[in-house]
Amino acid sequence: MLVSLTFDVEQDCPPYLTTTRGVVEGLPRILDILDRKNIKATFFFTAKIAKRFPQLVKRVVDEGHELGSHAYNHERLDKLNKAEAEKAIEKSLLVLRKFDDVVSFRAPNLQLPSYLFPSLKENNVLVDSSKAAYKSYGGVGFIEGVLEIPASITSSILRLPWKIQKMIHSRLKEPKVYFAHPWEFVDMRKDNIRYDCKFNTGERALELLENLIEYYKEKDARFVLMRDYSEIYSKLSV
Repeated sequence: MLVSLTFDVEQDCPPYLTTTRGVVEGLPRILDILDRKNIKATFFFTAKIAKRFPQLVKRVVDEGHELGSHAYNHERLDKLNKAEAEKAIEKSLLVLRKFDDVVSFRAPNLQLPSYLFPSLKENNVLVDSSKAAYKSYGGVGFIEGVLEIPASITSSILRLPWKIQKMIHSRLKEPKVYFAHPWEFVDMRKDNIRYDCKFNTGERALELLENLIEYYKEKDARFVLMRDYSEIYSKLSV
């Protein structure tokens, strides 16, 4: 069973907030749990956040996690013209590749126009995870030479009561790709944002993340980085 934990590292709950409590407080808590559980994950950083918090990027890389791109400043690529969007992708990779070899990408808001896949390919991106399986997008496949691994469920699912979550997890198709945001792991209840963005945030979200990891450990699941899928599916296609 293939399972991936991924985290989109960005400002707090865009576009509602511009603070970075999630990066400063939430990200270290996530990394502490992963270290304790001996699990590796993929962290899709915006380049702007990486430039502001280089020590956290370094910690992610030094602890054996994967660094991926989440565009330059969480700009909606589908709202930019093609040239602007391509520039945002290229700029993000130039910044992030100063920290590590970056071959995985996820567009902000899971919105990546199909005409941008050639740009990913030209910039040596091997794996994209910008599509959503829960929005009836098709399964794993190559698009313009880039392997698309859809996200399995929306991040707020990981903050539902555990009994409800378990039923959802058991029905997901493989590979099971989860994503969340560091700001979900700090208490957002007093912030002026949508209710679904603040319920069960903070300590409860951290407990639920640990539940998820233990759930799949008990099933002897293989935790996979996004970059690993390139090799896995290349072998399957031979």
